[in-house]
Amino acid sequence: METILPQLKPIPMKERLSVLFIEYGRLDVKDGAFVVVDKNGVRTHIPVGSVACLMLEPGTRVSHAAVTLASRVGCLLVWVGEAGVRLYASGQPGGARADRLLYQAKLALDDTARLKVVRKMYEIRFKEKPPARRSVEQLRGIEGARVRKLYQLLAKQYKVPWTRRNYDHSNWGSGDVANRCLSSATSCLYGICEAAILAAGYAPAVGFIHTGKPQSFVYDIADIFKFDTVVPVAFKIAARDPYDPERAVRLACRDSFRQTKILKRIIPLIEEILAAGGLDAPKRPKESVAPAIPNKEQVGDAGHRG
Repeated sequence: METILPQLKPIPMKERLSVLFIEYGRLDVKDGAFVVVDKNGVRTHIPVGSVACLMLEPGTRVSHAAVTLASRVGCLLVWVGEAGVRLYASGQPGGARADRLLYQAKLALDDTARLKVVRKMYEIRFKEKPPARRSVEQLRGIEGARVRKLYQLLAKQYKVPWTRRNYDHSNWGSGDVANRCLSSATSCLYGICEAAILAAGYAPAVGFIHTGKPQSFVYDIADIFKFDTVVPVAFKIAARDPYDPERAVRLACRDSFRQTKILKRIIPLIEEILAAGGLDAPKRPKESVAPAIPNKEQVGDAGHRG
């Protein structure tokens, strides 16, 4: 009896693994499988379709076939520095639609709408409404002061020596353990936030609080989750002072992402924040280019590329 396989379609973002780090290997497609080939020729299979983001560290090479497959299944490739301290560039898993990107840009260009969005971000992050009659710049200053205080409180809670958030990206080893742990932890968070933003059809560069950076909107969204997820993890690991703090942080962040179900929350939160701007979201144009792998039914996430 002939068996009919189900039609190929991407796995919803909320059901995927968060991030995987790859170093000193070659990403390729061999015998139809997505693999990492090390210097000895050993292949390690990666379920690329069920991973939200692959973080590519120095020493990693990527074939054209691997990039094509990652794009088709909606897996974000992010090129990062050693230990994930810098985020240099990223691919784009979707991008067939521009309606949400235009909506985001319209909100960012409207001063009144932008302020409403920033106030909503502040409210969600700090669990209270921001002070009235404050500009974006004033709210940014208030946020910065509260963030510095939160760092001090967490450092005291975990008994970690702390002066301020500081590191030299050109000399990774020069930072103290706490700052190195924080950099590794936030890099993990930025990766999955950017993967979700791109999967939902928005632009990482069009931010509201942060501006002028390739990942401005990534920083906006990541900051909302940061102190509920990766920052406590970073201080907890720093308190142990392990031999390889960066690796310990990554593993702990992975577990935290699973426990908090963060991938399931990011895209709905983006929609909620942007809706606070008070502008109508545009409808999808009839002439929009279809996704590479079409789905007959919705897969669940608003804005998912499939």
